[in-house]
Formats: sequence, C-alpha cells, structure tokens
Amino acid sequence: MAQSTNPFVAVDTKMSKIPEDQTRSTSDIANYINTNFTSESDKIRAAFYWTASSISYDVENRNEPNFIYTPQEKIASALKTRKGVCIHYAEVFSEIATKIGLKTHIIGGYTKQNGVVTPISHAWCASKVDGKWQLFDPTWASGYVNGEKFTKKFNNAYYKTEPSKLIQSHMPFDYMWQLLSRPLTNREFFTGKLTEEKPITNYDYAAEIAKYEQLSDEQKAFEAAKRIEQNGVFNNFIAEYLAIKKNEFTVLNQNKNIEKFNVLVEEYNQAIVGLNDFIYYRNRQFKPILPDEEIRLMIENPYNKLKKCQEDMYKINSVGKENYESFSGLKKSIIDATKQAEEHYTFVKEYLSKDKSGRKSMFTKMKIFGIPVR
Repeated sequence: MAQSTNPFVAVDTKMSKIPEDQTRSTSDIANYINTNFTSESDKIRAAFYWTASSISYDVENRNEPNFIYTPQEKIASALKTRKGVCIHYAEVFSEIATKIGLKTHIIGGYTKQNGVVTPISHAWCASKVDGKWQLFDPTWASGYVNGEKFTKKFNNAYYKTEPSKLIQSHMPFDYMWQLLSRPLTNREFFTGKLTEEKPITNYDYAAEIAKYEQLSDEQKAFEAAKRIEQNGVFNNFIAEYLAIKKNEFTVLNQNKNIEKFNVLVEEYNQAIVGLNDFIYYRNRQFKPILPDEEIRLMIENPYNKLKKCQEDMYKINSVGKENYESFSGLKKSIIDATKQAEEHYTFVKEYLSKDKSGRKSMFTKMKIFGIPVR
C-alpha cells in the first residue's frame, strides 16, 4: 500500500519522547497517553505509533507456538525484549487501547501477499474510535521482512485502514471483523474472484458487533464458530482456528456449569440441613410443641429448596468427564431427598388437618434417619 502524508506528526513526536521508565508496562504507557492527549483520535494514534515503532518483528521465532503463553506473558515479553510476532504487537496495542478507554478486539486471520496466501496465521486489531470501528495492523506498520531480515520502517497504510482496502490482504477468520456490508467468503479471498452468490449480504456489522458485545464469553465463542463455518472452512488455518473456538466454547461452558454445580451443591446442603432439622423434630414426635405455621414452614422451606435444586440441575449441561460421577451422584441425591421431603410435607399437611387426638395417633415409634450433606 502506498505511503501517504502523515497528519499525526505532533502525536508521533510526542510519543517518541516518552521516558524509557514509562514504557515498562501498558498501564504506564496508557497513563502517558492520557496525560498528553485528549481526543480519541490522538490517543489511538499514540497507542498505535508507540507499538509499531517500538517493537521489532521477531523473524527467528515467527513459527513458534504462542498459544502456550497467556496474553499477559506475551505483553510482558514484548515490552521487555522490544521484539515479537503479530500476536505480541496485537496484544500490546489492544491492551494500551483498552486502558486509554477504547473498545478493542484482536482479530485472528490470515493474509495474502502478491496474490499468494501466506502459510501462517496473522493477528491485527479493530478499535472503536469516535463511535466507529476502525482497523489497525501494528505488525505490518512496523516494517517488513525480506528473507530472514526485518527492516524497521513505519508504514501509515496500516493505520485506520479502510476495510475495503485491508480485505485485499487481510482475511479475518470471523467475517464480522471484515467490517464490510458484503463480507468476502474464504473462497473469494483465496481465488481472488468474486461470486454472485454470497451467503452474507447487507450485513450491518456495527449492529452485529454491538449484539456480540452483550454476550457471555462462551456465547461469543459459539457465535464466532458459527460465522467461521458459514464462511467456508477452506484451509488448515481456518480449520485450526475453528477447532480452537469450539474448544473455547466447550471449556468456558464447562467452567460455567461447574460454577453452577458448586452453587447447586451449596443449595442442596442448605436444604438438607433444614430437612434433617425437621426429621429430628418429627422423631421427637413434634416436641416441644410449636405453632402450626412454624411446623409447616419447617418442612415447606427445605422441600421448596429441594424442588428448586431439582429444576436447576437440569439447567446444567456438560461438566466434563472428571466431574461426571460427582454430578450424577448429586442428581440422584437431589431426586431422592426431594421425594423424601415430599413425603414429610404430605405428613405435615395431614397432621395439621387433624385435631389433637388425631395428631397423636399419627406418630409411630419408627425412627426416621436423616440425610448426609455432600
């Protein structure tokens, strides 16, 4: 892409003068930006310029697996060594942009140069600036690789790049982040030939992103996977990324279900404590004598809690193989305890409907045993 006149000379100059001791964390960099700039446009430029001009592309490690590191580990490494690959640039830029108050999303995808699809995946960013989503690639803006050598040369063409231009070289795995009303399919990107039959037309990406932002993390992964499949799984990059998103959904969903499972265990135990208190009172033949309403509530409360537990347990899906037996055991315990609580509740309703002599005749000497908590 051709270079154009830089209208951000003042911002770039200010960012080139940031003290070294204020570049050791994204928080320090963000504080410097917030102190020196007020408009969103200047702030995002400052974040982009610092990232692209301060980090050099790590040619030697471009094929190393980065999924084994957390985002924070990638950011820390890039800030310390001032080197990284595309995901390091993207993570640093994204975190600075977020800390200066701008919504930012890291886009995974693949690229094409001189009509040839590159054999490795790529990462760049989208940020919402002045109410509009814009595209940024701090990696490609930092310079270029020729053979095994990286040459640092700042390139403005990858700052706030028009979606219709960036799509010529950058293909997101998730078509939502093309920021186009007529997203390209993977086949179109690969072949360079547009087709009349497009699966997605008149696409309101801004509205779809707004909906996406309201979803839970597992729902985001699920919806992203649907869009990736819809746009065609055309190469190994896409297949691998799709598998990652599906696994992300599975893991997040399981984690959420495990949280629900733990809450359910606590609620079940609380219900069992109440039920056991009632059983103890019934074994004493309702002595000492309590008001009828208090006796009714003594069994009604744990009974209702157990019924709620029974409803809630069907809202939990997969908890993973390692938790399957525990969950199955809990389900059986809830069903058995609810049935027993219902029998006690029926007994109390009948008891309360009788006179004094009738009530006395309902008790036998058979002892009822309580239920252990989990």
